[in-house]
Amino acid sequence: MNNFFNDLQGKLNEVFENSPAKDIERNVKAMMTQGFSKLDLVTREEFDVQAQVLAKTRAKLEALELRVAELEAKLATADSKA
Repeated sequence: MNNFFNDLQGKLNEVFENSPAKDIERNVKAMMTQGFSKLDLVTREEFDVQAQVLAKTRAKLEALELRVAELEAKLATADSKA
């Protein structure tokens, strides 16, 4: 019985590959790809890379803000002693 379904699926795939539906699918994909290429879109990979860069930059900024606050506190303490 399993063999029957495998054969049926193979034959249906073969019919679909040779049918006009496959050509329509290719044409629609080509049109969509062309349309998307005209838009200012980025790939998921590019987005993920930029998200990582942003996260690292944000962490560095937070560390620098903390360091500036520490230096300002030291400066204020030194000014009050003088």
